Amino acid sequence: MGNYIIRRVLTMIPTLLVISMLVFIIIQLPPGDYLTSYIAELRSQGESVDEQKIAFLREQYGLDRPVYEQYLVWLGGMFQGDFGYSFEYSLPVTEVVGDRLFLTVLISVVTILFTWIVAFPIGIYSATHQYSWGDYGLSFLGFLGLATPNFLLALIMLYFANVYFGTSIGGLMAPEYINAEWSVDKLLSVLEHLWIPVVVIGSSGTAGMIRRLRANLLDELQKQYVVTGRAKGLPPGKLLVKYPLRASLNFFIADIGNLLPTVISGAEIVAVVMSLPTTGPLLLSALQSQDMYLAGSFLMFLATLTVIGALVSDLLLAVLDPRIRLQGGPDK
Repeated sequence: MGNYIIRRVLTMIPTLLVISMLVFIIIQLPPGDYLTSYIAELRSQGESVDEQKIAFLREQYGLDRPVYEQYLVWLGGMFQGDFGYSFEYSLPVTEVVGDRLFLTVLISVVTILFTWIVAFPIGIYSATHQYSWGDYGLSFLGFLGLATPNFLLALIMLYFANVYFGTSIGGLMAPEYINAEWSVDKLLSVLEHLWIPVVVIGSSGTAGMIRRLRANLLDELQKQYVVTGRAKGLPPGKLLVKYPLRASLNFFIADIGNLLPTVISGAEIVAVVMSLPTTGPLLLSALQSQDMYLAGSFLMFLATLTVIGALVSDLLLAVLDPRIRLQGGPDK
């Protein structure tokens, strides 16, 4: 098990290095840079452009250097905790992100917990009550959740809340706490508003997980060891939990690697629709303005979450299923 963990951790390092190169190259693919977009915006507004000032800014920001030098400077800064400078906000990236990163992680973690708590019992019920009215009803809701885009569900909820209840459910806290320092009251306000984006963002993931758990559990329930357990007189609940449910949990654990980055990336449009102070609107703005260090830092954050999630899911799978860690040798 020790060698397995070391091997998986060492694999993360070259993976993140390759991802950082791809992220930086992709951000550089559009013609021009941030200053080019800035000049075009000024000219569209009828304002004059000082070429000497633009040349000075290009040299100050290092945009006149070759791409590989810009990448090495950015990579070296990340190892020291410096993620670069945001051109659009004229601040270091760490200051621009600020509380937004914390709120993004908070929404993501709560959404994942919501997904598991809701999907797990519903998936078990649907599998153990196949073709019942409850199974049909829950399956219909699952397909509806899969087919409805998150941003569309957000728009529907905003409309009904405004028309029928005369209230706005946008935002993540009361207006008086938006620029206030963190306190107990501000945290309570965040928790009061948290459930709406959690339900909106988690709806599709919950529906998909219900369908996958139902399909895997139905497959396990048809196997011979379950028939043998019933023939020996094992109680249905004990038989379900000890054997088929445990075997069908493999996909549940494997989903950890994809669930966290999927939740964060899928929440970007929802954050714009619901005016959530998360990293989503910042990432979209950074990509539009070619603010490469800000956009690159967000994309590396998502990549790091993906790699860490894959590591955690692999380790949990190795603990849950000995066949995984024993592949290829007795010490793995």
